[in-house]
Amino acid sequence: MRTKVTLVLLFLNVALFFFIFQFERRWRTEEGWKEARRRVLGAEAADIRALEITGGTHVLALEKRGDTWFVTSPLEWPANPNAVNRILTELQFLEHETSFNVADLAKSGLTLANYGLDQPRLTITITSGDPASPSLATNPTRVTRLRIGDLTKDGLRLYLLSPDGERIHVVSQSLARSLGLTVDDLRSDALFTIPVFEAVSLNLQTAAPASLRIRLHRAGSRWSFETPIVARASKNAAELAINGLNALRVDTFITANPPATLPADKPSLSISLEGNNRRETLFLGDQVAAAGPAKKSDAPAYYAQLKDSSALRSAFFTVRIPAALMDTLRTAQVSLREKRVLDFDAATVSAITLIAPYQPDLTLQRLETGAASTDSPAWQIIRRGEAAAGPQTQPADRATVQRLLDQLAQLTAVDPDAFKSDAPTAADLEAWGFNRPEREVSLTVAGSPVPVSLQLGTDAKHNVYARLGPTANPGSSIYSVDAAILRELSVAPRAWRERLLGELPAGAHLTALKLTDLSTGKVVFDTTLNEAGQPPAGVANAPALATVAAQLRSLRAREFILDQFADKVTVAGEERPWHYRLEATVTLVGGAGEQTRVTTLFLTGRVGGDLQLAGSPVKEYNAVFSIEQPLLDALWTLTEGPRDPGPPPPAADTKP
Repeated sequence: MRTKVTLVLLFLNVALFFFIFQFERRWRTEEGWKEARRRVLGAEAADIRALEITGGTHVLALEKRGDTWFVTSPLEWPANPNAVNRILTELQFLEHETSFNVADLAKSGLTLANYGLDQPRLTITITSGDPASPSLATNPTRVTRLRIGDLTKDGLRLYLLSPDGERIHVVSQSLARSLGLTVDDLRSDALFTIPVFEAVSLNLQTAAPASLRIRLHRAGSRWSFETPIVARASKNAAELAINGLNALRVDTFITANPPATLPADKPSLSISLEGNNRRETLFLGDQVAAAGPAKKSDAPAYYAQLKDSSALRSAFFTVRIPAALMDTLRTAQVSLREKRVLDFDAATVSAITLIAPYQPDLTLQRLETGAASTDSPAWQIIRRGEAAAGPQTQPADRATVQRLLDQLAQLTAVDPDAFKSDAPTAADLEAWGFNRPEREVSLTVAGSPVPVSLQLGTDAKHNVYARLGPTANPGSSIYSVDAAILRELSVAPRAWRERLLGELPAGAHLTALKLTDLSTGKVVFDTTLNEAGQPPAGVANAPALATVAAQLRSLRAREFILDQFADKVTVAGEERPWHYRLEATVTLVGGAGEQTRVTTLFLTGRVGGDLQLAGSPVKEYNAVFSIEQPLLDALWTLTEGPRDPGPPPPAADTKP
């Protein structure tokens, strides 16, 4: 049974294959042949290199140069690719709905004049070239002419005379609509065609007598000035300027009464863009006088001419340039300048050296942890010790060092006088404090044999100036920067010390807290804690006690005041002894059994809304520091809460 079914299916497949091969193929061949017979143009439409559309005295010519179409008459200008493609598509796929022989017209007493073909409304001259030939001039292979006559009686179609003049075709009106485009429709209104990703240089030159030539060059993703100074350019500003140039459009073409001096002969500003083996230059002349009151939305118009890689285009036109873009171009040596003083990648910095007059140098060194992630690298402080002892190291606070790197990376020239000088004299350097800089910063960068160095000087008015390079380079540029950067460059080791003073291990917990007022000897509180760091139920101010315990488990300094512990501290301009002693009992359960120790922290009273000082003895953390806000608020509740009178009573109702 299965064999019969298989044989039947096999027979049906063979029959279906025979039907497709014998009949379907023939149908497709016949359809293709019929379609080819309906086409007006043949192989000559495959590679059209030039078009000339003539209507009466009006002549519109187009020519393909390389991959770009140009309008060559009545003026020479790049063509609108969309409009040209519309014409080419109409010609390549032009089909007649019916056709008849010219030789048969005499039998009916008709002539070409009856169809408007003796003096056609439009004549299309098509020049086809060999696609392998580099240009039309070297190999003109075929010239084809189509003549378009009158509309049919129903007004829906056109009469068209075949290239050989032997047949009249009836075709759709869409061909006439495509060929009826004006020169304004066919020419492109774009000026610069080099996109920002292709641009390799931007050149600007202002007019005499104060002629200034500015050249910016791109290497990779970086832009830099080559003239009139050698300096870094702002990538964002340069690319925005190029995008603004690419957005410019022809306002109007001027075909009559051009000025005596053309923009190309005496430009007020010339703008050149260079791309991959091509260059485009826009010459701007005088500003066009406004015919009436100017609108706020109207950008000023300028007379202009354009030159591409081959030659100056004869077309003379006007272009509207936004005032902001024109200001950027005229002041490019400032507006396109990179305002960031330093150029480095913070992730590659391995060491930072800070130098201040009459103080020991301080170095922050990055530690190689071996971890793949560099999001939060470890740093250490290196200080010069005694000759016998050698350098001393101390853990540095990661967040503080990262903040420094961010501040240096974002250090920006500020107005006014953002770029104070690009060629300072020796007198300038002395006046701006570079004979003895307030700060010197040296960044050791991985992969670079020369460190990135920065000097900061101040003048008599305490303005701060920045300068790159070593002192031996007197020609380096001087930048005016924000004075706040000096506050970020302390050479005191405590400014960079690790803020985390100590953290209890996982097996340790606080079992008791005791706070004593040293001025009176009174115990403010003395409470036990469970393993979760919570006081017994019913104890007053239990949340504040729990906060103190949590803060002591991971004790952090907000800011270090002294590098070493002292019995007295300066509070509100007066040297005072410590006011409180906070004792925390820590129990550690381990292999040696239960071990207990007491840590001590000395405290001042609350100095301000966010300031209270703490001191850790020499045997523990050996530092004086300000505590963080959560601990400060909790201690305030415990020390001053009992004396807090609470909110004032509500005002008495005085209404009768």
